[in-house]
Amino acid sequence: MAVPSSPQDTAVPAPPGDTTVDAVVIGSGHNGMVAAAHLAKAGLRVEVVESDEVLGGAVSTVERWPGVRVDRGSSAHVIIRHSGVVEELELDRFGLRYIDCDPWAFAPAPVPGDPGPDGQPLVFSVDLDATCASIAAACGEADATAYRRFVEVWGPRSAAVVKAFGDRPGPVQLVRHLWPVGAPRRGQPRTPGGEIATDFIGSGDALLDRWFTHERLKAALAWFGAQSGPPMSEPGTAAMVGWVALLHDVPPGHPVGGSGGLTQALAARLTADGGRVTLGDGAARLLVEGPDGARRVTGVQTVSGRRITARVVVAACHVLATKALAGDDAPPALADADPPLGNGFGLVLRCQTDALPDYPGVGEEALQGLQLLCTDRAQLARAHGDYLAGELPREPVPLAMSFSASDPTLAPEGQHVVTIWGQWYPYALADGSHWDDLAEDAAQQLVAAVDRYAPGFAGSVQRMYVQTPLKLERELSLLRGNVMHVEMSLASMFGFRPTPALSGHRVPGLDGLYLAGASTHPGGGVSGNSGRTAARIVLADRRPAARLRAGLRAGVRSRLAARTGR
Repeated sequence: MAVPSSPQDTAVPAPPGDTTVDAVVIGSGHNGMVAAAHLAKAGLRVEVVESDEVLGGAVSTVERWPGVRVDRGSSAHVIIRHSGVVEELELDRFGLRYIDCDPWAFAPAPVPGDPGPDGQPLVFSVDLDATCASIAAACGEADATAYRRFVEVWGPRSAAVVKAFGDRPGPVQLVRHLWPVGAPRRGQPRTPGGEIATDFIGSGDALLDRWFTHERLKAALAWFGAQSGPPMSEPGTAAMVGWVALLHDVPPGHPVGGSGGLTQALAARLTADGGRVTLGDGAARLLVEGPDGARRVTGVQTVSGRRITARVVVAACHVLATKALAGDDAPPALADADPPLGNGFGLVLRCQTDALPDYPGVGEEALQGLQLLCTDRAQLARAHGDYLAGELPREPVPLAMSFSASDPTLAPEGQHVVTIWGQWYPYALADGSHWDDLAEDAAQQLVAAVDRYAPGFAGSVQRMYVQTPLKLERELSLLRGNVMHVEMSLASMFGFRPTPALSGHRVPGLDGLYLAGASTHPGGGVSGNSGRTAARIVLADRRPAARLRAGLRAGVRSRLAARTGR
């Protein structure tokens, strides 16, 4: 199967001449667009500059082949459907419409001949009763009862995590959100999960082992939780499993017309409030003025040489890209930033097919959600072990999505779009192999992994676009192919993300520069939280009292610099 080149949307030409605005946002990814929309809604003049010719960064959709719309990055939107961002910006008024993924996931029965008993597929629906009935048929009544209790316990906990993700990442805010759900209540029975601190710091695997018996259920939930990156054996991953409790209220969704429907709606909202987006002319460097100790950004210069003057710059790009844009003007907090990027993340296949995957025992309605093609956590452990060794997985573990089953706008009649995600594919391989030489074979191996559970799928694939870790870096500026920018381990979350010095969305030593995007709290995934938090901080800093405090601080720094000669 050939790997076609990526089509490009027509770029919006840059406005002629230099420009003055209140705020310039670097990067049109969804967090940058959320930040820009909130600032424009508050009355600021805002311009977003984007180096790509396609709006939206990793939340974008293009016509990959004639009549076939394919996402470039994310496909299923989970967290943003709980964060409140869509409602606050009234994006439904600007064309955004979500199709619910319901059922939101299923896991297949083991393939005949595999170790362990055969059984029924697991189907996870918004309807908790239907989900528990599926678990009872596949794994037994005991696990069905345990799952119902799990949702009751972890629903409030995960709702608290949603609030913590939408707030600043300081310890006070974290305790404020999580403490109420962990406080013991009189007469309340102790849950199988134990104390909340143990649960949140512990591993997803340990949590699953405490609650459930059947490996198939544990494997499905572990594979769902692992989508954030770390394996469920790592500390701090329990909450990633607990997120499933919220999906029985609001499931994942896919925008009509593709994932880019979100950023298109954000752009429409921004334009309605007087802002603009410039594509194909990204930031080349930050403009900085002032003496040492009292430096501040004054705007950006774009690749074309245009100067955009602004008192506020929101860098919604990778934190290391921000570091490069600052150059010699980067203060120590930014110049010394070296967050863990990891060794790649995954391999993505975008397939045009003439049929949907046909999984034995699963109706077409179950194809609207996440197809968690894993029946044993040992499969996940082996794939992650190969990744750590710098090798391709000997047994790929796929997650498939086929949203054309519910959205006919994605492909012509009789055709479908199937996305296959394979996790834990290293960016740099131990034997020095180059991804341009490996892409075709790795893609075929991943297709075969889906075909194993849906016989005949491989024969349905007509065209395929392969996004290796290297391709993700080239196409979407995801350094080392990490779709989360920075590792999502416990040591790189909340007040440690991307580094402790930069975790507050500001850059100490460079006034007027703010950070947003997946590099910052709460990390990767489609939530909009980072962009909204950055915008809130910008607006808070513009209040008179905040400006007075900032002016006093700048004056003190200036006097100290004059005395020391620095």
